[in-house]
Amino acid sequence: MVNVARTNDQLLLGEWACLGILYPTPTHGFAIAARLKPDGDVGRVWSLSRALTYRSLDQLAGRGYLQPVGQEPGLAGGNRTILAATRTGRAQLRKWLATPVTHLRDVRSELLLKLIIADICAIDITRMLAAQHAHIAEMVTGLARNIDADPSDVVALLRIESATAVQRFLERLPPAR
Repeated sequence: MVNVARTNDQLLLGEWACLGILYPTPTHGFAIAARLKPDGDVGRVWSLSRALTYRSLDQLAGRGYLQPVGQEPGLAGGNRTILAATRTGRAQLRKWLATPVTHLRDVRSELLLKLIIADICAIDITRMLAAQHAHIAEMVTGLARNIDADPSDVVALLRIESATAVQRFLERLPPAR
């Protein structure tokens, strides 16, 4: 297995989710893990086990994106460490939220996570969504040329149908609050 070092802006989606949960208010890892369960408000889009949540928090701390800011008593005995996003972590999250997804296959995971996190953090992503819509429109145009060239290309047909569905989705999103 090749271990490739990631740059600071190359977080995993679970790490972005953790950082997004911490962005508006400090909290402890157990509360973050609860929100990332499959039935949690963030977990319904991108879920993580408790172990992976704590690993993500460790990764974020190692990058200087979060820091401990206090402790509170836990329910089962020991203290829980309260974590907060750092100024650098908050800036990186805003930068990530401002960047449209590149690939159509990332709409279900990354774009949907960005929509949920932007809402949680009360960050306006109107400009990103306009850029996302323009990017998808370019995809549709290019894919339409492929279909015109070879109407029997089932892969191109599925991609254009998927891209068109994403266009409709973006157009139906409610305006930013």
